Amino acid sequence: MEPQKIRILFVDDEEHNLISFKATFRTRYKIETAIGGLEAIEKLKNLEFDIIITDQRMPRMTGVEFLEQIIQTHPDPVRILLTGYTDMAAVIDAINKGKIFHYLTKPWNEEELDSTIQKAYQLYLEKKKMKDENQLLSITNEQLEFLLRQKLLS
Repeated sequence: MEPQKIRILFVDDEEHNLISFKATFRTRYKIETAIGGLEAIEKLKNLEFDIIITDQRMPRMTGVEFLEQIIQTHPDPVRILLTGYTDMAAVIDAINKGKIFHYLTKPWNEEELDSTIQKAYQLYLEKKKMKDENQLLSITNEQLEFLLRQKLLS
């Protein structure tokens, strides 16, 4: 059985960047693209992703605003921010508000971006494992509490 491909949502306001990303990584990853934050939010209503990569400078909604808006409804995907500008305020905002994992400048370097995606996916898997183990622990605690109440009542 073939391992599941990493599911990536790539968000940018420039169509040629969406096409370029998909052409570069389509054989390695399962990629959906969105032209801007509003389209990305629509895709998130029906699809699940492991990693979200977004451009910062987009009209109507910046990358940080997009990430900040989806953090409550989609906390699990690991976030990567791309920007063509070295805008430190945007980077700080992204870290604080958008909970980004990594920040890369545009134009992106294929090897660096691929390496970042791999590291982000490892983090995603670790977070997922911890969440699953915490749920199991919670169920076990509830069962133990139930058994203890039963013992106390008998």
